[in-house]
Order: sequence, then C-alpha cells, then structure tokens
Amino acid sequence: MRYTCFLFVLLLSIESFAQEDSTKSIKVNTYVDMYYSYDFSNPMNFEKPDYNYNYKKHNQLNVNLAFVKLGYQTSRVRSNLALMTGNYAMYNLSAEPNWAKPLLEANVGFKPFQKHNFWIDAGVMPSHIGFESATGSDCWNLTRSILAENSPYYETGIKFNYTNKKEDLYIAFHLLNGWQKIALTDKDQAPSVGVQLTYKPSSNLTLNYSNFIGSIHLDSLNALRVFHNLYAIYEASPKTSLIFGFDIGTQKNTQSKVAVWYTPVLIAKLNLNSKSKIAGRIEYYMDKNQVIIPTTTPNGFQTFGVSVNYDRQILPYVLLRTELKQYKSMDRIYRYEQTSTSQTTATMALIVKF
Repeated sequence: MRYTCFLFVLLLSIESFAQEDSTKSIKVNTYVDMYYSYDFSNPMNFEKPDYNYNYKKHNQLNVNLAFVKLGYQTSRVRSNLALMTGNYAMYNLSAEPNWAKPLLEANVGFKPFQKHNFWIDAGVMPSHIGFESATGSDCWNLTRSILAENSPYYETGIKFNYTNKKEDLYIAFHLLNGWQKIALTDKDQAPSVGVQLTYKPSSNLTLNYSNFIGSIHLDSLNALRVFHNLYAIYEASPKTSLIFGFDIGTQKNTQSKVAVWYTPVLIAKLNLNSKSKIAGRIEYYMDKNQVIIPTTTPNGFQTFGVSVNYDRQILPYVLLRTELKQYKSMDRIYRYEQTSTSQTTATMALIVKF
C-alpha cells in the first residue's frame, strides 16, 4: 500500500488528461513462444539448472511465454496491461503471490507538461536493467544470457523519465518495491532506487548505464545490494551489429561482509538477408561467493558460455529460431545421473505474434 495515495492522484490526473485529448490509440497484441529443447546431459527431472528461468524444460514441447497485451496511448496518457502464461511466468515469478503471477505488465503513466517529454509511470513494468527482455523476439539470441536470467526482468514502482528533444538522451529515476518484486512483504522495510542513463552519440551507437540500490532480505539478515549494468550497442554496418554488456554487483550484510559478482557478455549479429540472420554469444559469469547463484561447491559459480543461433522469418508474424549452446563451469555444478562441469543444449522455438 506504499504507493496507494500516489497512484490515486495519478489516476485522477490521467482521467482529466484523457478527456481533453482527441488523439487516442488502443492496441491489442498477442504473442506465443513455443519451443523444444534438449539437454544432452539428460536431466532426470526434465528441467535445466536453477539459474535458468526461460526455456526451462528438457525433451518436451512447451510454451516459454504467451501473452495478450492491451495498450492505450494519447499524447499525454499511456497505460499497458499484459497477462501471461508459460515457463517464464511459472519460474521467474514463483516467489510472487498467485494473483501477481499472470502479470507481465500493469502500468499507467502521464505527461504533466505539454512541451516537455517528461513522463511519470507507475505499476508493474519491464526492468530498466539490461538489453534483453522477457519477449524472445526482441532479443538477438534464442535463450537469454546468464546475465539477463539473474538480474530483474520486471519491476514494480514509480518511474520518472525524460527524453530530450533530439531523442539522443534518456534519463530515468526509479522508486521500486525491490529486486524484481511485485508484492511487498512484512520483511520489506524500505523502497529501493535505481537510475538509467541512455545516450546515443550517433545513429549507430547506443550507450547505457543502469543501477539498483536496495535492501535484500536473506533469512534473518538484511543485505544492501548495489548493482551496476552497462552496455553498448553498435551497428557496424546495415548487416552487422554488436552488443557488449557488463554487470557488477556488491552485497553487504549486517555482519559487514561484502561479496562481489560480475559478468561480461559479447553478442554479434549478422543479417544474411531480409528474412534470415545468425547471432553468436560469448559470456562469463563469476559468482564465487554464491550471492546470486548458489552451488554449494568450493569455487561457487564461475561459468563460461558460448552459443550460436539461426533465425528465419517464415511469415511476417512467424519466426523460427534454432540455437546450440554450451556452458563450462569450474566446479561440477551440473547434477544429472553423474555430476559434470559442462552442459550442452539444443533448442528450437517458433514465435507467433500479432
């Protein structure tokens, strides 16, 4: 109930703005991401490791994400409501109450000043951290990076955001319920904060910095988490593009112990023609202290990954994707019939969206 009063005022303002605006737009979008994935280690429970939240099932035809989204937009008012199902909802929102688990988006926003591109949005929104999202067709690779899977996909709170007239600078401040959290609990003592700065020095280069600062409740301890996300997207040519990302976080508990984790990732994409493209990814995730990914092994989670995928646009609304991926870890963290230091998967996905 922390933001109830603010949301009430926001809704009243939106109603008055909407009545004055004649340029209204309503959009309905549907999206279905079906897949089959095979883990060559043959996990006995038919699930991939705990740090994977998308394309989770092994040797099964399944739905990773399906949603229906309703969007409303005027020159000074906007809102979105999206309801979902699939692996993403089941595993990524497993800690949320049942009423919140179908929510992909539920937000409203208004533009208080006619002449300035400044918006105030509130509700359940896509995360301001990272270059990957829950919607697979928006990502260069079929599966998400370890970086994306273990940082927020969504957030709940209030966002104050501004875009300049040249549209080459975006600034946002976030007041949040916490680290990827919709519903507050009795253990949540204070809101978290975050900022995002996006700058486009040229038409083919995007630079971004985002952060998160907030308290994380762990058992009987409250830990301060400080997280930084940086990435650059460079379009080298009409056919070739690159993404370099780097995350680093620190977490300090009440006993003054500080743990650090970090992860670099490099992605390259090549457009073969108007309907086909290939992409490759190299990544490394270092969480020796097991802050984000617990392994109960001596060296924690220190894993190198490589993947390559091929995409084919069969129809304007149908995308076929295939991917081969391998992870190599320092410890034997992959527990199947026998523990292993590596994992290899092959995945095929069919995405339909209108």
